[in-house]
Amino acid sequence: MLGVRCLLRSVRFCSSAPFPRHKPSAKLSVRDALGAQNTSGERIKVQGWIRSVRSQKEVLFLHVNDGSSLESLQIVADSSLDSRELTFGSSVEIQGQLVKSPSKRQNVELKAEKIKIIGNCDAKAFPIKYKERHPLEYLRQYPHFRCRTNVLGSILRIRSEATAAIHSFFKDSGFVHIHTPIITSNDSEGAGELFQLEPSGKLKVPEENFFNVPAFLTVSGQLHLEVMSGAFTQVFTFGPTFRAENSQSRRHLAEFYMVEAEISFVNSLQDLMQVIEELFKATAMMVLSNCPEDVELCHKFIAPGQKDRLEHMLKNNFLMLLLLIFWFLELGNSLEEASEKNDTIS
Repeated sequence: MLGVRCLLRSVRFCSSAPFPRHKPSAKLSVRDALGAQNTSGERIKVQGWIRSVRSQKEVLFLHVNDGSSLESLQIVADSSLDSRELTFGSSVEIQGQLVKSPSKRQNVELKAEKIKIIGNCDAKAFPIKYKERHPLEYLRQYPHFRCRTNVLGSILRIRSEATAAIHSFFKDSGFVHIHTPIITSNDSEGAGELFQLEPSGKLKVPEENFFNVPAFLTVSGQLHLEVMSGAFTQVFTFGPTFRAENSQSRRHLAEFYMVEAEISFVNSLQDLMQVIEELFKATAMMVLSNCPEDVELCHKFIAPGQKDRLEHMLKNNFLMLLLLIFWFLELGNSLEEASEKNDTIS
Protein backbone atom coordinates (compact mmCIF):
# COMPACT_ATOMS: atom_id res chain seq x y z
CA MET A 1 0.00 0.00 0.00
CA LEU A 2 2.86 2.33 0.88
CA GLY A 3 4.55 1.49 -2.42
CA VAL A 4 1.43 2.44 -4.37
CA ARG A 5 1.23 5.84 -2.61
CA CYS A 6 4.87 6.56 -3.38
CA LEU A 7 4.28 5.63 -7.01
CA LEU A 8 1.28 7.96 -7.24
CA ARG A 9 3.30 10.81 -5.72
CA SER A 10 6.05 10.23 -8.28
CA VAL A 11 3.55 10.28 -11.15
CA ARG A 12 2.01 13.54 -9.87
CA PHE A 13 5.47 15.12 -9.54
CA CYS A 14 6.46 14.11 -13.06
CA SER A 15 3.20 15.36 -14.56
CA SER A 16 3.52 18.75 -12.86
CA ALA A 17 7.20 19.23 -13.69
CA PRO A 18 7.91 21.34 -16.82
CA PHE A 19 8.79 19.23 -19.85
CA PRO A 20 11.70 20.66 -21.82
CA ARG A 21 10.70 21.34 -25.40
CA HIS A 22 12.83 22.38 -28.35
CA LYS A 23 11.60 25.67 -29.79
CA PRO A 24 10.44 25.02 -33.35
CA SER A 25 11.90 27.05 -36.19
CA ALA A 26 9.70 29.91 -37.39
CA LYS A 27 8.63 29.46 -41.00
CA LEU A 28 9.37 32.57 -43.05
CA SER A 29 9.02 33.49 -46.69
CA VAL A 30 12.14 34.56 -48.52
CA ARG A 31 10.80 38.13 -48.62
CA ASP A 32 10.29 38.21 -44.84
CA ALA A 33 13.68 36.61 -44.21
CA LEU A 34 15.45 39.20 -46.35
CA GLY A 35 13.64 42.02 -44.57
CA ALA A 36 14.13 40.65 -41.05
CA GLN A 37 15.46 43.17 -38.56
CA ASN A 38 16.55 40.63 -35.96
CA THR A 39 19.58 38.79 -37.33
CA SER A 40 21.05 37.55 -34.06
CA GLY A 41 20.88 33.86 -34.96
CA GLU A 42 17.12 33.37 -34.98
CA ARG A 43 16.18 29.85 -36.02
CA ILE A 44 13.94 29.85 -39.08
CA LYS A 45 12.64 27.49 -41.76
CA VAL A 46 12.49 28.39 -45.45
CA GLN A 47 10.88 26.45 -48.30
CA GLY A 48 11.46 27.14 -51.98
CA TRP A 49 13.28 26.24 -55.18
CA ILE A 50 17.02 26.31 -55.77
CA ARG A 51 18.16 29.07 -58.12
CA SER A 52 21.90 28.36 -57.95
CA VAL A 53 24.35 25.88 -56.41
CA ARG A 54 28.02 26.52 -55.72
CA SER A 55 29.93 23.82 -53.89
CA GLN A 56 33.39 24.49 -52.52
CA LYS A 57 35.76 22.31 -50.56
CA GLU A 58 34.40 23.22 -47.12
CA VAL A 59 31.36 25.41 -47.84
CA LEU A 60 28.17 24.96 -49.84
CA PHE A 61 26.35 28.02 -51.20
CA LEU A 62 22.74 27.90 -52.34
CA HIS A 63 20.32 30.56 -53.50
CA VAL A 64 16.68 29.74 -52.77
CA ASN A 65 13.57 31.57 -53.95
CA ASP A 66 9.90 30.94 -53.16
CA GLY A 67 8.34 33.53 -55.49
CA SER A 68 7.74 36.10 -52.75
CA SER A 69 10.51 38.42 -54.00
CA LEU A 70 12.82 38.98 -56.92
CA GLU A 71 15.89 38.56 -54.72
CA SER A 72 16.82 35.08 -53.51
CA LEU A 73 18.03 34.11 -50.04
CA GLN A 74 21.62 32.92 -49.77
CA ILE A 75 22.09 29.66 -47.89
CA VAL A 76 25.49 28.84 -46.39
CA ALA A 77 26.00 25.22 -45.35
CA ASP A 78 28.73 22.81 -44.46
CA SER A 79 30.02 20.79 -47.40
CA SER A 80 28.86 17.62 -45.62
CA LEU A 81 25.26 18.64 -46.46
CA ASP A 82 26.04 18.61 -50.18
CA SER A 83 24.11 16.13 -52.30
CA ARG A 84 23.76 15.23 -55.96
CA GLU A 85 20.05 16.01 -55.65
CA LEU A 86 20.77 19.66 -54.76
CA THR A 87 20.42 20.93 -58.31
CA PHE A 88 18.97 24.00 -60.00
CA GLY A 89 15.16 23.76 -59.91
CA SER A 90 14.88 21.30 -57.00
CA SER A 91 12.48 22.16 -54.18
CA VAL A 92 13.94 22.16 -50.67
CA GLU A 93 13.17 22.87 -47.04
CA ILE A 94 16.03 24.43 -45.07
CA GLN A 95 16.32 25.04 -41.34
CA GLY A 96 19.02 27.08 -39.74
CA GLN A 97 20.05 30.39 -38.20
CA LEU A 98 19.41 33.74 -39.84
CA VAL A 99 22.53 35.90 -39.45
CA LYS A 100 23.96 39.09 -40.87
CA SER A 101 25.90 38.46 -44.06
CA PRO A 102 29.53 39.57 -44.35
CA SER A 103 29.01 40.11 -48.09
CA LYS A 104 27.87 43.48 -49.44
CA ARG A 105 25.55 41.81 -51.94
CA GLN A 106 22.98 40.84 -49.30
CA ASN A 107 22.07 41.94 -45.78
CA VAL A 108 21.33 38.51 -44.31
CA GLU A 109 22.05 34.87 -45.01
CA LEU A 110 20.86 31.57 -43.61
CA LYS A 111 23.36 29.24 -41.95
CA ALA A 112 21.83 25.87 -42.76
CA GLU A 113 21.68 23.17 -40.12
CA LYS A 114 19.36 20.84 -42.02
CA ILE A 115 18.51 20.59 -45.74
CA LYS A 116 15.56 18.46 -46.79
CA ILE A 117 14.96 17.78 -50.49
CA ILE A 118 11.24 17.90 -51.27
CA GLY A 119 11.38 17.33 -55.02
CA ASN A 120 14.24 16.46 -57.36
CA CYS A 121 14.93 18.22 -60.64
CA ASP A 122 17.00 17.03 -63.57
CA ALA A 123 18.88 20.23 -64.38
CA LYS A 124 19.88 18.98 -67.83
CA ALA A 125 16.30 18.22 -68.87
CA PHE A 126 14.81 21.29 -67.13
CA PRO A 127 13.85 23.80 -69.89
CA ILE A 128 14.74 26.89 -67.80
CA LYS A 129 18.51 27.23 -67.67
CA TYR A 130 20.56 28.99 -65.01
CA LYS A 131 21.85 32.47 -65.96
CA GLU A 132 20.12 32.38 -69.37
CA ARG A 133 17.74 35.14 -70.43
CA HIS A 134 15.09 33.23 -72.33
CA PRO A 135 12.93 35.14 -74.83
CA LEU A 136 9.20 35.26 -74.17
CA GLU A 137 8.50 33.22 -77.31
CA TYR A 138 10.54 30.38 -75.82
CA LEU A 139 8.86 30.63 -72.41
CA ARG A 140 5.39 30.35 -73.97
CA GLN A 141 6.20 26.74 -74.77
CA TYR A 142 6.43 25.95 -71.03
CA PRO A 143 3.45 27.58 -69.27
CA HIS A 144 3.97 25.35 -66.21
CA PHE A 145 7.56 26.55 -65.67
CA ARG A 146 7.70 30.10 -67.02
CA CYS A 147 6.41 31.59 -63.77
CA ARG A 148 9.75 30.65 -62.16
CA THR A 149 11.63 33.14 -64.32
CA ASN A 150 12.43 36.64 -63.06
CA VAL A 151 10.43 38.38 -65.79
CA LEU A 152 7.16 36.49 -65.32
CA GLY A 153 7.60 36.45 -61.54
CA SER A 154 7.97 40.23 -61.45
CA ILE A 155 4.94 40.79 -63.68
CA LEU A 156 2.74 38.51 -61.57
CA ARG A 157 3.83 40.15 -58.29
CA ILE A 158 3.14 43.61 -59.73
CA ARG A 159 -0.26 42.48 -60.97
CA SER A 160 -1.10 40.97 -57.57
CA GLU A 161 -0.09 44.19 -55.80
CA ALA A 162 -2.07 46.34 -58.24
CA THR A 163 -5.17 44.16 -57.79
CA ALA A 164 -4.94 44.42 -54.00
CA ALA A 165 -4.45 48.20 -54.25
CA ILE A 166 -7.55 48.61 -56.44
CA HIS A 167 -9.71 46.62 -54.04
CA SER A 168 -8.24 48.49 -51.07
CA PHE A 169 -8.95 51.88 -52.66
CA PHE A 170 -12.59 51.11 -53.38
CA LYS A 171 -13.13 49.58 -49.94
CA ASP A 172 -11.59 52.56 -48.17
CA SER A 173 -13.71 54.88 -50.33
CA GLY A 174 -16.95 53.16 -49.29
CA PHE A 175 -17.69 51.22 -52.49
CA VAL A 176 -19.54 47.89 -52.42
CA HIS A 177 -17.92 45.11 -54.46
CA ILE A 178 -20.41 43.45 -56.82
CA HIS A 179 -19.76 40.12 -58.57
CA THR A 180 -21.38 40.67 -61.94
CA PRO A 181 -22.30 37.56 -64.01
CA ILE A 182 -19.73 36.04 -66.36
CA ILE A 183 -22.43 34.20 -68.32
CA THR A 184 -25.10 36.65 -69.45
CA SER A 185 -27.73 37.21 -72.15
CA ASN A 186 -27.03 40.93 -72.68
CA ASP A 187 -24.41 42.47 -74.94
CA SER A 188 -23.94 45.57 -72.74
CA GLU A 189 -24.94 48.11 -75.39
CA GLY A 190 -22.70 46.59 -78.03
CA ALA A 191 -19.47 46.92 -76.04
CA GLY A 192 -17.74 44.30 -78.20
CA GLU A 193 -18.06 41.12 -80.20
CA LEU A 194 -19.48 38.27 -78.13
CA PHE A 195 -18.46 34.68 -77.45
CA GLN A 196 -21.68 32.63 -77.55
CA LEU A 197 -21.94 29.68 -75.15
CA GLU A 198 -23.15 26.26 -76.18
CA PRO A 199 -23.05 22.99 -74.19
CA SER A 200 -20.47 20.42 -75.27
CA GLY A 201 -23.14 17.71 -75.37
CA LYS A 202 -26.18 17.75 -77.61
CA LEU A 203 -29.44 19.09 -76.22
CA LYS A 204 -32.58 16.98 -76.34
CA VAL A 205 -34.14 19.57 -78.63
CA PRO A 206 -31.44 21.04 -80.93
CA GLU A 207 -33.39 24.25 -81.54
CA GLU A 208 -33.54 25.11 -77.83
CA ASN A 209 -30.87 27.01 -75.87
CA PHE A 210 -29.39 25.73 -72.62
CA PHE A 211 -30.75 28.77 -70.72
CA ASN A 212 -33.81 29.07 -72.98
CA VAL A 213 -32.21 32.27 -74.36
CA PRO A 214 -28.88 32.84 -76.16
CA ALA A 215 -26.05 33.15 -73.61
CA PHE A 216 -22.67 34.84 -73.97
CA LEU A 217 -19.45 35.48 -72.06
CA THR A 218 -19.69 38.97 -70.62
CA VAL A 219 -18.06 41.93 -72.32
CA SER A 220 -18.86 44.29 -69.45
CA GLY A 221 -20.63 44.39 -66.07
CA GLN A 222 -21.92 47.89 -66.78
CA LEU A 223 -25.65 47.13 -67.00
CA HIS A 224 -25.61 45.04 -63.82
CA LEU A 225 -23.79 47.82 -61.95
CA GLU A 226 -26.31 50.36 -63.15
CA VAL A 227 -29.07 48.26 -61.59
CA MET A 228 -27.10 47.96 -58.34
CA SER A 229 -26.52 51.70 -58.20
CA GLY A 230 -30.25 52.05 -57.62
CA ALA A 231 -29.75 50.47 -54.19
CA PHE A 232 -26.12 51.33 -53.36
CA THR A 233 -24.64 54.78 -53.86
CA GLN A 234 -21.19 53.43 -54.80
CA VAL A 235 -20.51 50.06 -56.44
CA PHE A 236 -17.67 48.52 -58.43
CA THR A 237 -16.70 45.25 -60.07
CA PHE A 238 -13.31 43.83 -61.03
CA GLY A 239 -13.57 40.66 -63.04
CA PRO A 240 -12.89 38.87 -66.31
CA THR A 241 -14.39 40.15 -69.55
CA PHE A 242 -14.24 38.63 -73.04
CA ARG A 243 -14.17 40.03 -76.56
CA ALA A 244 -14.45 37.91 -79.71
CA GLU A 245 -12.45 40.32 -81.87
CA ASN A 246 -10.19 38.26 -84.10
CA SER A 247 -7.17 40.54 -84.03
CA GLN A 248 -3.66 39.57 -82.92
CA SER A 249 -2.66 42.75 -81.10
CA ARG A 250 -2.18 44.00 -77.55
CA ARG A 251 -5.25 46.20 -77.87
CA HIS A 252 -7.56 43.34 -78.82
CA LEU A 253 -7.47 40.69 -76.11
CA ALA A 254 -9.86 37.76 -76.02
CA GLU A 255 -9.81 37.75 -72.18
CA PHE A 256 -8.83 40.46 -69.71
CA TYR A 257 -9.78 41.86 -66.32
CA MET A 258 -11.61 45.19 -66.19
CA VAL A 259 -12.44 47.63 -63.39
CA GLU A 260 -15.87 49.26 -63.60
CA ALA A 261 -17.67 51.51 -61.12
CA GLU A 262 -20.93 53.37 -60.74
CA ILE A 263 -21.67 56.31 -58.41
CA SER A 264 -25.12 57.68 -57.62
CA PHE A 265 -25.95 61.31 -56.77
CA VAL A 266 -22.98 62.82 -58.62
CA ASN A 267 -23.02 66.62 -58.76
CA SER A 268 -20.50 67.16 -61.55
CA LEU A 269 -18.14 65.46 -63.93
CA GLN A 270 -15.29 66.75 -61.78
CA ASP A 271 -16.41 64.39 -58.98
CA LEU A 272 -15.93 61.39 -61.29
CA MET A 273 -12.59 62.68 -62.53
CA GLN A 274 -11.38 63.01 -58.96
CA VAL A 275 -12.22 59.38 -58.18
CA ILE A 276 -10.40 58.22 -61.32
CA GLU A 277 -7.30 60.28 -60.50
CA GLU A 278 -7.19 59.05 -56.91
CA LEU A 279 -7.59 55.42 -58.04
CA PHE A 280 -4.69 55.66 -60.51
CA LYS A 281 -2.41 57.39 -58.04
CA ALA A 282 -3.21 55.10 -55.10
CA THR A 283 -2.57 52.01 -57.23
CA ALA A 284 0.66 53.38 -58.73
CA MET A 285 1.97 54.43 -55.32
CA MET A 286 1.27 51.00 -53.84
CA VAL A 287 3.04 49.20 -56.68
CA LEU A 288 6.08 51.49 -56.63
CA SER A 289 6.48 51.25 -52.86
CA ASN A 290 5.88 47.49 -52.45
CA CYS A 291 7.50 46.16 -55.64
CA PRO A 292 10.50 48.45 -56.30
CA GLU A 293 12.80 45.69 -57.57
CA ASP A 294 10.12 44.21 -59.83
CA VAL A 295 9.27 47.63 -61.26
CA GLU A 296 12.96 48.31 -61.89
CA LEU A 297 13.35 45.00 -63.74
CA CYS A 298 10.34 45.77 -65.96
CA HIS A 299 11.71 49.28 -66.51
CA LYS A 300 15.03 47.89 -67.75
CA PHE A 301 13.98 44.88 -69.82
CA ILE A 302 10.24 44.94 -70.58
CA ALA A 303 8.73 48.43 -70.73
CA PRO A 304 11.38 51.18 -70.59
CA GLY A 305 9.92 54.51 -69.56
CA GLN A 306 6.82 53.22 -67.82
CA LYS A 307 8.32 53.77 -64.37
CA ASP A 308 9.04 57.42 -65.26
CA ARG A 309 5.46 57.86 -66.45
CA LEU A 310 4.09 56.54 -63.16
CA GLU A 311 6.34 58.80 -61.10
CA HIS A 312 5.39 61.78 -63.29
CA MET A 313 1.70 60.97 -62.80
CA LEU A 314 2.09 60.98 -59.02
CA LYS A 315 3.70 64.43 -59.05
CA ASN A 316 1.10 66.13 -61.25
CA ASN A 317 -2.65 66.61 -61.38
CA PHE A 318 -4.70 65.14 -64.19
CA LEU A 319 -5.91 67.48 -66.93
CA MET A 320 -9.66 67.23 -67.28
CA LEU A 321 -9.46 68.20 -70.94
CA LEU A 322 -7.61 64.98 -71.78
CA LEU A 323 -10.12 62.87 -69.90
CA LEU A 324 -13.00 64.61 -71.64
CA ILE A 325 -11.43 63.98 -75.04
CA PHE A 326 -10.99 60.31 -74.14
CA TRP A 327 -14.61 60.12 -73.01
CA PHE A 328 -15.88 61.69 -76.25
CA LEU A 329 -13.74 59.33 -78.32
CA GLU A 330 -15.20 56.33 -76.50
CA LEU A 331 -18.70 57.73 -77.00
CA GLY A 332 -18.00 58.26 -80.69
CA ASN A 333 -16.76 54.69 -81.11
CA SER A 334 -19.88 53.31 -79.42
CA LEU A 335 -22.17 55.39 -81.65
CA GLU A 336 -20.24 54.32 -84.74
CA GLU A 337 -20.53 50.64 -83.84
CA ALA A 338 -24.25 51.02 -83.15
CA SER A 339 -24.70 52.76 -86.50
CA GLU A 340 -22.87 49.98 -88.36
CA LYS A 341 -25.07 47.35 -86.73
CA ASN A 342 -28.22 49.25 -87.69
CA ASP A 343 -27.01 49.51 -91.29
CA THR A 344 -26.36 45.77 -91.34
CA ILE A 345 -29.81 44.98 -89.97
CA SER A 346 -31.57 47.30 -92.42
